[in-house]
Amino acid sequence: MTKDEIRALLNDLESDRVERTISTTNTDKFGQAICAFANDLPDHRQPGYLFLGVMDDGKVKGLDVTDELLKNVAAIRTDGNIQPQPSMMVEKVSMEEGDIVMVRVEPSIFPPVRYKGRIWIRIGPRKGVANENDEHILMEKRRANVTSFDSSPCLNATIDDLDLQLFKHYYLPNAMSDDEIEEDRKEGRSIKVQLSSFGFYDTRYDCPTNAGMLFFAKNLRRFIPGAYIQYVRFAGRDRTGDILMEHEFKANLCTTLKELETFVDTTIANRRPIPVSSTREDIFVDYPDWATRELLMNAICHRDYTSNGPIQFYQYDDRIEIMNHGGLYGRANEANFPKVNDYRNIVVAEAMKVLGFVNRHSRGVLRVQKDLKANENGEAVYDFSYQTAVMVTESKSPRGERAMNAAIANGLVIEGEEKRSQKRSDLTIFDQKPSNMTENDEGKVQKPSFLTENEFPSMIVKNVYEALKINRKAKYSWLQDNLGVSESTILRAINDLKELGYINPEHSKIKGEWQLLK
Repeated sequence: MTKDEIRALLNDLESDRVERTISTTNTDKFGQAICAFANDLPDHRQPGYLFLGVMDDGKVKGLDVTDELLKNVAAIRTDGNIQPQPSMMVEKVSMEEGDIVMVRVEPSIFPPVRYKGRIWIRIGPRKGVANENDEHILMEKRRANVTSFDSSPCLNATIDDLDLQLFKHYYLPNAMSDDEIEEDRKEGRSIKVQLSSFGFYDTRYDCPTNAGMLFFAKNLRRFIPGAYIQYVRFAGRDRTGDILMEHEFKANLCTTLKELETFVDTTIANRRPIPVSSTREDIFVDYPDWATRELLMNAICHRDYTSNGPIQFYQYDDRIEIMNHGGLYGRANEANFPKVNDYRNIVVAEAMKVLGFVNRHSRGVLRVQKDLKANENGEAVYDFSYQTAVMVTESKSPRGERAMNAAIANGLVIEGEEKRSQKRSDLTIFDQKPSNMTENDEGKVQKPSFLTENEFPSMIVKNVYEALKINRKAKYSWLQDNLGVSESTILRAINDLKELGYINPEHSKIKGEWQLLK
């Protein structure tokens, strides 16, 4: 604020947005004034101001404003006497007549606010204690302001924390037609207005919403710590087994949703051909990719993002378990599930529909059960007994193992070939195996037989690049296993390839595929 604006507030003796005092020690008076401004009974939807060092008639007396005084006034917000805590700012202002302290208090989105248990409000230019009618009005304001977590402002974030290119070039083309995007451009609609029209930005507080952070944050877990998926592959049938693989999907949802889709298709489904006659092979999967994908998408869409725990995506020898924080919500209950649906995260659900990851027709679970039964997995089992979480279990299909046993019995596969087929299942994303990729007797793919380094800085960099050409969807773990080097070595080689112009340095992966430039 300019000094002229501050002067105008000081001289407006009829304003119910200003309180003046020459005291520096009357913390009760300060707390009551802050409480009253936070309640904003007149519904100005504008900040209120408490001035220290100013007389009732608006004249500046001036104070010796020290750091200690500023700290004491700011501590009123967090000393526990004001609940819920208000949003306020304390600063020193130097006027011609002397220094004063200005306390700016924002209207609360969750009134009524209480100071030492009492609700204080502004009654014209003075303050007082709220009566029953006043409290009823404030409660109505609270109900009107209560929004879902995803549509609430993420107050400690700014627009600079969002990947705006992801919004412009990925989300907008899915949400709007080319003509509408062009019309927006001609009208000069700002990026903040575009974001806010989808619920990703709060123009009132000039910050992204939690949904905006979930979909476009550059560093999501800095703002929403529990917003990630933890995948663990255990050996055996419980958590006491060795951990064979683990991975965290911790990027924003625009990135994570695509990565999960690829991960389920290439890793979890375990798609592999098994001979069923001397002239024909059939493709078998342990878990139908669409069904597993849908269970994960439901967990992401319906989870409680106020929890700091991740979605648990755990795989065992005989099943998959997905644990999702947040029980059934709204109209949905155990008796009517899954025919009745409700949305804890309205903006997230709509955005996932725009991107094509959910349908919002309350039929996803029914189709999951149909796909699982068709693949002989049996129906997914939902466990609602955890109260604050939901567990869904997807059993492994016996079809692949049964088909392999039949192939061995009928002489279609020689003894031990079933292990080779299982090893080979990780490579079914190739069209064919190049001639310089070989297998040993145990079926493990050995290092490519590359002969020269050429312009590559080292043989390992060349080997990594050639392996990526073979498998555009290669994971770091696959590269480690097949090249026999550590993850840190793989990472260094990837960085070298980006600098040399062999891998797109800005978008190294799109839809799970490495973007090779040569």
